[in-house]
Amino acid sequence: MSAYHEAEDKLSEETKNISRVLNSLKEEVEAIDWYNQRVDATNDDEVKKILAHNRNEEIEHAVMAIEWLRRNMPGWDEELKTYLFTEMSIVDVEEAGEKQDSNDNIDLGIGNLK
Repeated sequence: MSAYHEAEDKLSEETKNISRVLNSLKEEVEAIDWYNQRVDATNDDEVKKILAHNRNEEIEHAVMAIEWLRRNMPGWDEELKTYLFTEMSIVDVEEAGEKQDSNDNIDLGIGNLK
């Protein structure tokens, strides 16, 4: 069983490492969801504390994977800088970015003069 969607011999070691981290991130996020649901469902305070601790450990692991992706896969750094630690609506952040992109791409016609 292969973890890849393309022929493994055509993938670089960099792409394989990115795939490993992306798959680990998926597993960590899934574990966060499971632990979080268990924390919510249990009536035992000690179990709740243990499961909350475990959930928080998985959050740490997920963030470590995201940071690795930011450092090693194109696109992550720019997107994280755009969205993380902002206070405005996430949709508003995206729309503001799109407006900025369209303003950056305005053709002033320089070089088109005949």
